[in-house]
Amino acid sequence: MHSPHRGSRPHRRRTALALSAAFVAAAPLLAACGNEAHPGAAAVVGDERITVSQLENRVNEVRDAQRDATGGGQRYAQAIAKTGGLTRETLHTMVLDRILDQAAKDAGVSVNRREIQEMRGELEGQTGGAKGLEASWLQQYAVAPERLDESLRSELLAQKLARKIGADMNTKQGQSTFWAALSRASKKLDVDLNPRYGTWDVDNSRRADIRTPWLREVSGQERSV
Repeated sequence: MHSPHRGSRPHRRRTALALSAAFVAAAPLLAACGNEAHPGAAAVVGDERITVSQLENRVNEVRDAQRDATGGGQRYAQAIAKTGGLTRETLHTMVLDRILDQAAKDAGVSVNRREIQEMRGELEGQTGGAKGLEASWLQQYAVAPERLDESLRSELLAQKLARKIGADMNTKQGQSTFWAALSRASKKLDVDLNPRYGTWDVDNSRRADIRTPWLREVSGQERSV
């Protein structure tokens, strides 16, 4: 995969979940993995089952995009090596997105299609167009092109949620306020993770190395949305 030109990456910016690695390590537990058996499920979030098949399809989308971007061969092998924990990270991202949705619903905030397109247009302007943005999100966050709008929606939703509950993500108090809202949503949904993918605790659900855009560290200027 060709790396984006130096000036083509999206400007790093503070997002609603702009967490430092230290805060990620110290943040409180969201929810623990249950002991119930759910055959065929990678996770159960509220009334929704995330099946192993759905998870595998999401992972395959990323692998197919990586293969297309690298042309296969050694460069594809290198891309795989850099995303060795893709299955587990993908599941954690899928679960976190659903928890974010619940927290946003509880707070009465939402994101519409126009807002997503506006954000996408802005980022495309920073990355040299649609293909540049897709390549950047794939490389940095292991987000397949067909999932880009979903990823942008989550980022916008996180920003709106933080503003609605008065969580200043530049302070530890604000970060704690935000994660408390997610913790309440997580408990309401009663997250149950298949043990083969780990346990639903702070180290495994919010690790600093998960390539989820709305879990980026604090850096740059906050975008206005």
